[in-house]
Formats: sequence, C-alpha cells, structure tokens
Amino acid sequence: MQGKSCSKLVLAAFLAVPLLAHATQYPLTVTDFSGQKVTIAHEPQRVILQDGRDIMAMALLDRDDPFKRLVAWNNLAKKQDVATWEMLKTQWPEATSIMDMGFSDKGNVDLESVLSRQPDLMVAQLRAKPALADSGVLSKLAALHIPVLFIDYEVNPAKDTASSVDLLGKVLNRESNAAAYTTYYRQQLTAIEQKTATIKPQAKVFVEALAGNTDACCFTHGHSGWGGLVEAIGAKNIGSELLPGASGFIALEKVISENPDVYIMTGSKRGNSQVLPLGLKTSPQEVNAQAQVLLQRTGVGQIPAVAAKHVYGVYHHFYNHPYNIVGMEYLAKDIYPQAFADLNPDATYHHIIKNFTKLPDDNFVFSWQQSK
Repeated sequence: MQGKSCSKLVLAAFLAVPLLAHATQYPLTVTDFSGQKVTIAHEPQRVILQDGRDIMAMALLDRDDPFKRLVAWNNLAKKQDVATWEMLKTQWPEATSIMDMGFSDKGNVDLESVLSRQPDLMVAQLRAKPALADSGVLSKLAALHIPVLFIDYEVNPAKDTASSVDLLGKVLNRESNAAAYTTYYRQQLTAIEQKTATIKPQAKVFVEALAGNTDACCFTHGHSGWGGLVEAIGAKNIGSELLPGASGFIALEKVISENPDVYIMTGSKRGNSQVLPLGLKTSPQEVNAQAQVLLQRTGVGQIPAVAAKHVYGVYHHFYNHPYNIVGMEYLAKDIYPQAFADLNPDATYHHIIKNFTKLPDDNFVFSWQQSK
C-alpha cells in the first residue's frame, strides 16, 4: 500500500509540473502598450475595465466566468450593442450588479465610487491614455499604487491585438488560455496577409463607421480602428489619406470624387437607432431593410461603389475587439471576393466561441452584402 501511495504522489507531482510551468510568478513587471513598466504585486482579483468591450478578452481568459474579477467597468454593450448585453447578463446574471462607472475616453468618472470597490488593477485601451492623463485619473491611481495596464486593439489592431491578449493573460495568470487563442489568431492573420501581399493594385475602400448614426455623411476612421483593419488586409483606406486624426467626417462630395472600389457600412443593434442592426439575435431581413434605407440617403447613390453594387455591411465593434480577426476576414472577403472565395468568417467566429470561450454560441448576423 505504501508503494502505491508513493507512486500516486510521484504521478501527481509529475502531472502538476506543466501547470506550474505556466503559472505567473508575482511580483511581475511587464511593459504595456504605452511603453510604461507596470509592476503587479499579486494576481489581480479586483479589476476595472476602462473599455467594457474588454469583457470579450476576459471571456478568453477567465472562461467559466469573465466577470468574476470585475468590480467596475464601462458597460459599453448596454449602450451600444444591446443584444450582446442581453447575452452576457443572461449567461452571467451577476454582471448586472457590477458597477457601471462610465469610464469614458475623456476620463469622465466618479473616481471615488470606483476606488470604494478597492481595485487592484485597471485595464485600459491605449487610445484613452491622453484623456486619462489629462483628467488626473492616472496620477490619482498611481498615488494609490493601483497599476494601470494599457492594451490595444484599435491604434494598431493587426500588430497589437494578439500581443495584448498575451500580455493580459500573463498579468492575470491565464497564459495558457491566452496562448491557445492567439496562436489561432496569428495563423488566421498570416493566411490573409500572405494572400493579399500578392494582390496589385490595392483596392480603394471607404468605411462609413456607424452609418446612419447621424444625419450627416460620412463619418469614418483614419489609420486606426476600421482604417487599420482595412490596411491590414492589403487595401487602401480613403479615411487614412484624408483625416488628420483617428476619426472624423468627410464630405459626401469628396467621397464621391475619391471613387472608392468598395463601400463599407458598419453597425450594431442600438435600440431605436437608424444604424445597421448587425450583431447577435438579429435577422438578415431586418439588416437588409435598414441597409436599403441607408442607401437611399440623399447623394449616397452617386458614390461609384454604390452604383456598382459593391457595398457591404460589417458588425461595427470589430474595430476595437479582441476577435477583430473575424472583422478582417469579412473585409478580405468583401474587398477581394475572388481571392477569398473559400474564406468563411462566420465559421471563424463559431470556432473562437466554441474552442476558446464559454460564451453561448448564439445566432448572429455580422455582415451584409448589396444584392447584385
């Protein structure tokens, strides 16, 4: 009996070695995507999210319950993607009791209420750093020794997204879960890049971000966000050439004169909004009906890509999302349909949800195409 017990102990120790090898050792010092050194004293257990879309990264890491570490967040889904919020709170009802602090990119927040939750880490998007610094939020957190970790899916999406998930996985002691996803992500991205590198000339693309969100046309992104995703799949983003900053409006007449080969409209379900209702729990008929309304706006029919029926719709939130590889695949298929005839972005999304998260694999409509 004693021999068998010893054998069991040896076997248990042997099996534990791989797990220990992947465990994060604290205190840990890392370099985040703003270039700053961040020291994490212990495994974070009380996290605040400056951008609520990072809950989808938490779903990759803390798979059984992505909300279990959260003490406060900016619940963007509740405001901008109602179907996703319904899915999240149905799957994890405790999400409704987590403080929604409205931690905007402008740094507006009731910091005292947030601090009352005793956070031990804030995760923030790189684009928000200037505003958070100017508002004094970063200095107050630093004075209280609450580390802030900047990650990025928007400023340099193709370059930074997988590495951001890896960094967050390391900080949260979830390196194996992070690596499983980012290995797949990098494989998918490399396959796109290898194919588009041979396509000449590059297509000219105009992305109307949140088409229909305002009466004016046309709001778009520069090199970051949707512009960065367009450039990542080997196309020219018109907004990158015309905008001095990250985003802004371009006159419809200018869009027409730029003669885009492809016109992309992005959208998500926002209650009574006129935006394309792309996302979870929608129907192709609902999306198509609103797309027709948007195409009938004054002057839009004069855009050459619209006249040529080269108009597509894509789920808006992929522009700042850890699953943005799915958005890039939709773009690749829309912009270069012959080269990517066999690409199936829907299947990629299903694969991510089924293999790397415990999110429900709900019905979705993430894309739309103008009928020929």
